[in-house]
Amino acid sequence: MTIMQWLTGPNGQLFSSCSVIVVLGLMLFMSIKLFVSYRNKQTYSLLITAIALAVLRQCTLVGLAFPGWKLSPWFYLLSSALHIVSFIIINFVFMKLYTYRSAQLKITPFTIMVLLTVIIAIVQFAVQPFDPAARTAAGFNFPMLDVYSIVVTLIILLATRTADMNTKFYSALIVFFVYELSRAADAYIFHGSQPFFQLFALLLPIAYYSLLFMLLFEWVIDRLLSTYQSSIVDGLTGLYNRRHFTSKAEGLLAASKSAAVIFCDIDNFKKLNDTQGHHKADGVLKRVAEIIKEESSGIGSAGRYGGEELLACISTDRVKPDTVAESIRKRVEEETIVTVSVGFSTTKESSSVPELVKLADEAMYFSKTNGKNRVTAYKSIPASLKGMK
Repeated sequence: MTIMQWLTGPNGQLFSSCSVIVVLGLMLFMSIKLFVSYRNKQTYSLLITAIALAVLRQCTLVGLAFPGWKLSPWFYLLSSALHIVSFIIINFVFMKLYTYRSAQLKITPFTIMVLLTVIIAIVQFAVQPFDPAARTAAGFNFPMLDVYSIVVTLIILLATRTADMNTKFYSALIVFFVYELSRAADAYIFHGSQPFFQLFALLLPIAYYSLLFMLLFEWVIDRLLSTYQSSIVDGLTGLYNRRHFTSKAEGLLAASKSAAVIFCDIDNFKKLNDTQGHHKADGVLKRVAEIIKEESSGIGSAGRYGGEELLACISTDRVKPDTVAESIRKRVEEETIVTVSVGFSTTKESSSVPELVKLADEAMYFSKTNGKNRVTAYKSIPASLKGMK
């Protein structure tokens, strides 16, 4: 027996369906985890339903792989209908996942397609009563449902051209469309005489569901990364939030012989907000944040302390803190429409991150109250003025 003969026989269908069931099982596991973990219960419950219907369809095909099994013709009709319904729901879910932020996807067209599936299945039974003699090696053929399945696939394929969808999604639709054409050609044109079309009908479902699995897996990873990023990064500036900055700074202090905290406050920021608006002020804040991030890159990390207060923690094993602080001040003055008052403290004054931040804040306050747009080291503040903020 050749490989082609093996694949186009009952063993081939068994291999195809079992492979698809494994992929669907992994998708089902991820869908359940999403349902439990996130708020969008309706979308994930639809995905779980669609995957369950697809598994039922594949189980039917496993049954068809054994000629000795005699199943009710109603079972074949239901299987064909569920095949279309699961495809419609799965595509609705993936389109919802990838387009809900940019467009309001309407469920009505998909609901209509599902209802039409049920109606066509009923009409199919009315116009073509089940005749045991009409049973083929693959079960019973239902021309109206098969044609409708091709039409539905084509409609969704054309409808998603204007949507901003993942390339894998389009690839999956094209694979499914070719699968439907191959299945129809094998059943109605060649009547199972061309192994090539039989092979396509067996292998393309594996490719289709594998692409969907990768698409769902990527979406889950993106969601996890987004959740993680939002928990550690300030949404406006892209710098670490205060909590995560403190954690990074503690790690830097533990790994470096000496370190410094640089505290920056944008001068006259409230006036900028009041005169030029929040949009302009936010743009300036972002640019200042970028400068601080660039200056601390490779030697430390930067964070947003609150409002227009930004800070960096750097290792001073190879650089001087006053040089980095002055570079930040100078670049802000030259590259933006604002200036910054800067203060810094070093591990010579304290080995505690909260205390270093407090001391750097005091040094910044000294800069702010003594002309602004300047850099002050905490150690240079007169002893009589220390601890006054």
